[in-house]
Amino acid sequence: MGLAIVALVAGCRDSKDTERYALDGKLVVFNYRVATARFLVNLKHLRTPGEGEVAVASFENPAGGDAIEVREKIWPATDKTTLTTPPLRCIVKDHPYKIAIKIEDSAGQPVQTIDTTVTSSEDQTLLPDKPLVVGPFYTPNPEMKGRSVAEQAAASREDCPNF
Repeated sequence: MGLAIVALVAGCRDSKDTERYALDGKLVVFNYRVATARFLVNLKHLRTPGEGEVAVASFENPAGGDAIEVREKIWPATDKTTLTTPPLRCIVKDHPYKIAIKIEDSAGQPVQTIDTTVTSSEDQTLLPDKPLVVGPFYTPNPEMKGRSVAEQAAASREDCPNF
């Protein structure tokens, strides 16, 4: 009788058994000190990844134009994979930016897709348009001397379609 109940419960499991990865966090990372903003997505490994698997993420470009593609090898010895864009411009508060993630096997064939969005709680105008510091010792950037916050915000919006 006990075995029959266990088998019945196991048979009622969700059909997500085919999923290999799940979203484990997504955010917009603003680094004020070096004046950069990036999108970041973490994928949790639900199973041991196959040899040679790759995550390919297509991020909506806040500045317009082509999507930004990021390819990251999935390492079997880790429990997560992080996908990070290069520095971005023109991020707008409360706008959902699309992200399409495709997991490919070693032959380049898709094994799973994940579609999601990431939304910033702030506009990129809160960042200076140039790094506040330069060099390994965090030397103040001489280009920033005497520039007002308003001047920096205006410069960070130049050529942005969303402002």
